[in-house]
Amino acid sequence: MDATNSETNNSLAALSRRMAEAVEEVSPTIVAVDARPRVRTSGVIWRPGVVVSTNHTIRRDEEITVTTHDGREVKATLAGRDAGTDLAVLRVEGDNTGADNAPAQVADASTLKVGNLVLAVGRAQPERGVSASFGIVSATGEGWRTWRGGEIDRLIRPDVSIFIGFSGGALVDVAGRIIGINTTGLARGAGVTIPASTINRTVDQLLTQGRVARPYLGVGRMHPVALPEKLREQLNLPQATGLMMLSVEADAPADKAGITIGDILLALNDTPVADTDDVQATLGGKEVGAAVKAKILRGGEVKEMEITLGERPARKR
Repeated sequence: MDATNSETNNSLAALSRRMAEAVEEVSPTIVAVDARPRVRTSGVIWRPGVVVSTNHTIRRDEEITVTTHDGREVKATLAGRDAGTDLAVLRVEGDNTGADNAPAQVADASTLKVGNLVLAVGRAQPERGVSASFGIVSATGEGWRTWRGGEIDRLIRPDVSIFIGFSGGALVDVAGRIIGINTTGLARGAGVTIPASTINRTVDQLLTQGRVARPYLGVGRMHPVALPEKLREQLNLPQATGLMMLSVEADAPADKAGITIGDILLALNDTPVADTDDVQATLGGKEVGAAVKAKILRGGEVKEMEITLGERPARKR
């Protein structure tokens, strides 16, 4: 064997050992959660006595158990869940996760780069121990909003196999630090990672309030429509499109303000809206109970209405 091949083999062997060590280091923080029929899901000991998993895999609100790294099965209670970020928080009474099952070190997701080596680590079958899959970070990006209104601080898309039961488990770097929690519940079946900063913010709210309060208008469906050029000139409208109301929830904020089916939403707080993302972006910085000014087009006339934002009804999954 020549020197080059020997050096390559030594490097690969060192990498292999490092990845195995990373799994071993994070393993005590990865638990199995029994909260749905037949198949367990994974969870992470995020804080002493606090386990974080994914909302879409926690199918029960009661009779939840957690199996720890050392094989102990302990009872857990649901502190809260948030469909928007697909996170669920469990309390393990008396910190029964054990002293040796301390929360792992968390990595700074802002330093993550495309091509970084990562591991998805889960514990869906506790009798078999921890499981892992290996890959790279395939995409990163700025903060994004989920289809259920949750705000994720950073896009992290790992190219790893997220096996059945791996949602709720950890994405881990080569140093054994947790980058975030993996889920297939936010991107229509594709795997993404919820970064630690988003998890911390959501955990704080769920532990103190039991929910994440998000404002909403109560408009079930909106569809972009083109505005006729003559009408735009006549009414001095700056934008080429608006959002037509296709359904309005009864007794919701929009309904109470007088919004009705067929109205075309032109602007919120004087900011033109061309699609639903524009609406979500405006609402994202508001609190429940805040008032927003809506400009609508109805029957060829522009009207302004004030809508007091309500709290988006909780959805379990």
